[in-house]
Amino acid sequence: MAADWPVPPPEALALSKQLAEQIGARIDAAGGWLDFAAYMDLALYAPGLGYYSAGARKFGADGDFVTAPELTPAFGACIARCIKPLLQAGDSILEVGAGTGALAASVLDELAQSGAPVIDYQVLEVSAELRHRQQQRLRAYPVRWLDALPPAGFRGVILANEVADALPVRRFRWQPPGAQALGVVRAGQGFQWAARDADAALAAEVSARLATADGSWPAGYTSEFCPGLEPWIAALAACLTRGLLLISDYGLPAREYYHPQRLDGTLLCHYRHRAHADPFRWPGLQDITAWVDFTAAAQAGVAAGFTLAAYTTQAQFLMANGLLDVAPSEDPIEQARHAANLRRLLLPGEMGERFKVLALGRALPDGQLQVGRDLRHLL
Repeated sequence: MAADWPVPPPEALALSKQLAEQIGARIDAAGGWLDFAAYMDLALYAPGLGYYSAGARKFGADGDFVTAPELTPAFGACIARCIKPLLQAGDSILEVGAGTGALAASVLDELAQSGAPVIDYQVLEVSAELRHRQQQRLRAYPVRWLDALPPAGFRGVILANEVADALPVRRFRWQPPGAQALGVVRAGQGFQWAARDADAALAAEVSARLATADGSWPAGYTSEFCPGLEPWIAALAACLTRGLLLISDYGLPAREYYHPQRLDGTLLCHYRHRAHADPFRWPGLQDITAWVDFTAAAQAGVAAGFTLAAYTTQAQFLMANGLLDVAPSEDPIEQARHAANLRRLLLPGEMGERFKVLALGRALPDGQLQVGRDLRHLL
């Protein structure tokens, strides 16, 4: 552990220990080896103990990471400008995984200031701690919280900002002539990686991605794929009769995601604004993510009945929807902070190109989305 890492408080370590015991029991029940996707699911979502199920603060300066809506309300304002022409009377907005509520507040503020009709804003949130924070922040807004996706017949816009990256992934290693599955085994009081021959389902997924990379991975090449991405998008499609699904997240098209030079995939962990590669440190107390394969997301959307409406970088999307039109405060300190946040949103080495925006539509007229440069040809 790095010297500058803050040690979790005793009560947090106690919860992590409970989760580790639960994970260890799952490993034992599975014969001593657990696929990493199952480990990641427990680490993030185990009831009462997983990262997104327990009460630890996740976002902001005293959390583990900061998302774009928290940097500036201009991010949500741009999304509002993009979706306003699509909204009709009686439509709703559903935000899946609403973080601190910052995006909801800025979207609703912008829509109100632009004279849009009052919109039924719904939030689906799996974290009890985040739901509480959202309810405190949004008490003056027309927002209601759901316990499950709405039934078929939903009309409007579904927003998913930094949600898909938290879906559990399967990890694999390429060892010619085949693939190995990377899983988790016990190691003293903790856990470590262990490989075994890939099962048929994983082997097929790896072969498909190898073809994307022109069959040229070196031995030891390691990456991941998300088995839950397609059913997640299918579930969202099943409830949306007319409207738009807008996914914003860090990710790549498959050709770049599985490029031979990307030797160790994209799996990343966050703890108190420290990014690192050890998913076994303090289970339940740190975020575990992997970049989104936007080719797979687009294919899943089309298979679910969506039209591929747009795909572009976050920088292009924000510029096309007036990010620079947002007037900063007259206070010099606030102006400097605003400029720094805009740079973080737009610069290629920051969020500007690492983050992408994918728009999947159903029963929408063409030409209403403003997204900047169209990059659908890269998918």
